[in-house]
Amino acid sequence: MVKTARTAAASYFPFPGMAAPTPNEFRAAMALVPTPVTVVTAPGDQVAAGATASAVASLSLDPPLMLVCLDHQSRTLDAVRRAGRFAVNVLAAQGEEHARTFATQSPHEEKWRDVPLAERGGVPVLGEALIWVVCELRDLLDGGDHTIVTGVVEELEAREGVPLLFHQGRYRALE
Repeated sequence: MVKTARTAAASYFPFPGMAAPTPNEFRAAMALVPTPVTVVTAPGDQVAAGATASAVASLSLDPPLMLVCLDHQSRTLDAVRRAGRFAVNVLAAQGEEHARTFATQSPHEEKWRDVPLAERGGVPVLGEALIWVVCELRDLLDGGDHTIVTGVVEELEAREGVPLLFHQGRYRALE
């Protein structure tokens, strides 16, 4: 069963003289934090769905849970909702082209062109992923301009390699 929740907005700046950062200030500060580059995938009606995402994290070890944040307007989010399943694919250092392709609004058919694809647990995974994690959808939560998606980890595979990171507005290999 998928749970959805909405919470009232809280004031995080309750003290006099404290001002909330502007969206640009917040974006600039968060650009200083290196994040792994992932592609979130889900089965689609005609073709698999996929979108680049950097707001991704392991959430819990017991039970094993993943957290992914997707834009409210994301077609991949729609596919996740319909399928009730998704995968998180962590890209290797040489995956920048995939990161850029899956970050576009191109039709999914174009995104998957020339991308090695496998299916695990009924979910498409990138054949070149450093790590892939297949999840059953657990929660959809409001997260401002994004939806926070949580999933129960059902299957995963990890291989040695160098991950692709996003830092200060650029793709970089971990050195």
